[in-house]
Amino acid sequence: QVQLVESGGGLVQAGGSLRLSCAASGRTFSSYYMGWFRQAPGKEREFVAAINRSGGNTDYADSVKGRFTISRDNAKNTVYLQMNSLKPEDTAVYYCAAKIAIVWYPRREYAYWGQGTQVTVSS
Repeated sequence: QVQLVESGGGLVQAGGSLRLSCAASGRTFSSYYMGWFRQAPGKEREFVAAINRSGGNTDYADSVKGRFTISRDNAKNTVYLQMNSLKPEDTAVYYCAAKIAIVWYPRREYAYWGQGTQVTVSS
């Protein structure tokens, strides 16, 4: 089992940048596929980005492609989400997620979740 703790959220103006971090417990972080999701008020949680175990393969929602970058440092048990050119519609609680799987479905079936970190983008 893995425990996830997000950090790095905050208030930023449109066009600005933030970097979210997700620290994972345990010694087998490199065994987990990792993802970022977000949930805006009154909306369902949606996929944002995902990364495979080695960090060599990534997937992004169309809404963030070209603006957000997911990365991981397996030596530090941490996954990151660099968010650039932020828009008011990026405002949401951002969640880190993890799973172990034989086949990687980047956008679903995550077993472990963090508590979330708030990102607010002002216009």
